[in-house]
Formats: sequence, structure tokens, C-alpha cells
Amino acid sequence: MKIITWNCAGAFRKKYHVLDGFDADILVIQECENPALSTQEYLHWAGDYLWIGQTRHKGLGIFAKKSHRLQPLDWSGSFSIPFLASQLSAKTWHTEDLQSFLPVMVDEDLTLLGVWTKQAGSDTFGYIGQLWKYLMIHLQDLPFRRGVIAGDLNSNVIWDRSDRWWNHSDVLALLRQKGYSSVYHSCFAELAGQESQPTYYMHRNKEKGYHIDYCFLTDDLLSTASYVDGSAIDWLALSDHIPQIIRID
Repeated sequence: MKIITWNCAGAFRKKYHVLDGFDADILVIQECENPALSTQEYLHWAGDYLWIGQTRHKGLGIFAKKSHRLQPLDWSGSFSIPFLASQLSAKTWHTEDLQSFLPVMVDEDLTLLGVWTKQAGSDTFGYIGQLWKYLMIHLQDLPFRRGVIAGDLNSNVIWDRSDRWWNHSDVLALLRQKGYSSVYHSCFAELAGQESQPTYYMHRNKEKGYHIDYCFLTDDLLSTASYVDGSAIDWLALSDHIPQIIRID
């Protein structure tokens, strides 16, 4: 199985064809349009898909190819910080308030969580804070086997802060508790925060590269996972992100 996760930077209806040559089984695409409200050509290409978003123009989509089938997972719940001496409603949060997460079942066999973390109107719990909150609610829903988490986290260990408990490092520790590890870091034997290959270039400037896109697999899948080289394509002509292309044998 081949999985691609890519923040396409919008206008995916004009770009999806560049991914066809990789013959992917599943694509997790951030900042793509809702196929149902876009062009007929894009809708036809989308096939079996699931999509969420705050606007029709930019959302999170998961697309299944090669006769694979997607089933939405109804993950909904809430979490409250215990023993916190505060009456603020902010100490309790709900799934539907977090952005953006799309859990699906692939072929009634593989659990896939598509991710595109956003600031979501929160100066405190933006980006990696959104994922941390989501995991507080749904960590028990993640399986120990046959599990994939893929997407744009907009985060890296280099931006950890000493005065908060929802850093990137904390999220990695939570995922590790469930047996999930980053494919990139496993394949290239690099530590978090010391990545040699950026996945995002701010303003498409090659001097401002950061590693913020990830694919995490459970240990049973990680043991057969590898990276697919996509460097033949000039991705910066299409987006400020480089796709992550993963093969699971």
C-alpha cells in the first residue's frame, strides 16, 4: 500500500494529476477543495473520498484509489482537565471544536487519522495544541495495530516551550504510548528536531525549510515501511509543502 500526505496549498483541482504517477492507494490532502462543489473533472478523479472543511475552498480530504473503500469513523467526545482550580469553560473541550481531524476506516481493516492542525482561533492551543487536545479525547480510539496518522501538523520539536505541557515532544510521547512512530525518523535514523529534509518552505524560500509534515505508523506497519523518492517533481512550483510518500509492504 502506498500513502501520500500533502498540503497542496489550495487549487487542488488543478494539481491532482501530478500525484497520479505515484500510483497511490490513499491520499491525505490538506488545503484542498470540496470535490462536490468544484469541477466535474476533479469530482470524477476524487472517486471514493471523505472531506471536511470550514470553507468549500480549503479543507482536509482523504481519497481512496484502486478500489479501496473509506468509511467515516464517528469519533466524538470531550475532555476536562481534572483538579484545575478554574471555573473557565476552557478547561473542557469537545471534538467538534478542534481543527482539523478526519478519522476513517480503510477497507474495514486499516484505521487512518488524517490531520491538518490549524490555529483554530486559539493563541494558546493552536496547531500542536489542537492535536494534543484531540489525543486527550481520542487516544483510546487509536488502535495498537493497523493504525496510520498522516498530515500537516504545522509543528516541530524545535518550537517546544518550557512553560507548556502540550509541546510537540509531549504529543510524540503520547503517540509512542500507543505504538506509533514517525516513518521519516525511523527510515532515516534522525532525531525529532534534527531533520535534514524539510517538508515545508516558508514563502517557498529554500533557505527557510522546516519539517512539519508527518506519517506515523503502528509498529506492525512500521517494520515494512519505506519512503518513496518524489524529488523528480518541482514541488515548490505547486505548493510550499513537499509531499510525504510512504510505501507499506
